[in-house]
Amino acid sequence: MPDCIIQRASTVDARFALPPGAGTDSVHTNSEYCMAITRLESDRQLSGTGIALTLGDGNRLVCEAIDMLARTLVGREINELMSEFGKFSRGLADDPSLRWLGPHKGVVHLALASITNACFDLWAKSRGVPLWKLLLDLTPEEVVATLDLSFVEDALSEEDALGILRSHLSTRGIREPILESGYPGYDTSVGWMAYDDQKVRELTARAIERGFRAFKLKVGSADESRDLRRAEMLRGVVGDSGILMFDANQHWNYAEASRMCRELARFKPLWIEEPTHPDDVHVHAVLSREIAPVKIAAGEHIPNRVLFKNFFRYGGLHFVQADCTRLAGVSEFLTVSLMAKKYELPIVPHVGDMGQLHQHLVLFNHIALDHEAVFLEHIPHLKEHFIFPAQVSGGFYKTPQEPGASTDMRTVTTSTSSESR
Repeated sequence: MPDCIIQRASTVDARFALPPGAGTDSVHTNSEYCMAITRLESDRQLSGTGIALTLGDGNRLVCEAIDMLARTLVGREINELMSEFGKFSRGLADDPSLRWLGPHKGVVHLALASITNACFDLWAKSRGVPLWKLLLDLTPEEVVATLDLSFVEDALSEEDALGILRSHLSTRGIREPILESGYPGYDTSVGWMAYDDQKVRELTARAIERGFRAFKLKVGSADESRDLRRAEMLRGVVGDSGILMFDANQHWNYAEASRMCRELARFKPLWIEEPTHPDDVHVHAVLSREIAPVKIAAGEHIPNRVLFKNFFRYGGLHFVQADCTRLAGVSEFLTVSLMAKKYELPIVPHVGDMGQLHQHLVLFNHIALDHEAVFLEHIPHLKEHFIFPAQVSGGFYKTPQEPGASTDMRTVTTSTSSESR
């Protein structure tokens, strides 16, 4: 195949105002979704687009970090780069100056997410295939070469990763029909914190008409009785057969989480999400025992594979909400997916990408790793801004067919750039 050399790297500070109340939860009240976008332009009139979700003014900081890190990509041939991307990405993550700001979390890690996702998008486009197909066409050795397994070797060695990938090769055909049937989704957009009860009822009824059977409600109100009333109301709307999840967005301390999780348990949720501070592995592990059989979901703000390793090892969660726009991109998402498979935990991504990238990754997880196809979060608020928006019909994500990672956006303003001379 012809070479595809990166000639220019640039950033876009893209900001999108949401309708009143959309996107709000117990902690995040700013209805503005932002994407820190990396653009990689090549000599083949192909460009890679990477995204990382932020809120408001912090987007500019992530774009500045992208500018500092992405310049090392200029002049690299994409296939050669991806053949050793694990090693390359570790070098970026361990930048001797910027690493001090993390390490491996925060602004710099979000920049790595955007850069990495742009590389995977360009790689797939250079081969003329959707990202899910690119990943499925790779050999186990090629997949593992994209991963940085440093600091998790005790939980997932290179041999472990290769073994997991190889062990499911012969049974892929059993799981490939999902490419035709589509991947199941669940609706988050019905239950934002600022929505009143009537709006939640109306949006849920419409979602049911569109084929959804699983719904998420934001909890963590200042008035705890409001959470309980809304939970009872939504259970009544969806009926006993509907699936409910509650999301506290890290609002409670341990005592509050223990009490409220027990109170919410009577509404039979599939999970309670982010019940407390996302770094507190101990309290998550304690809660997972205390509130059983109700399960805990977390990952939206678990920033890296090392912290995920500790959640897995100490039993701090049951549903893994890894997000390739919060972790260091597709590569670290795959690392977490492999670890989760080893610990027999399901991956149910948080969609900071609005489901664009993750619709590819969950297909790989299901077909290549034999992860259960639980469902994928659906948040349609930025749909109009993507050139190839995720298509959801009857409650199922349709398999994308266009080359790349479905991340190209309708934005025009570029801040700064690095390019070959």
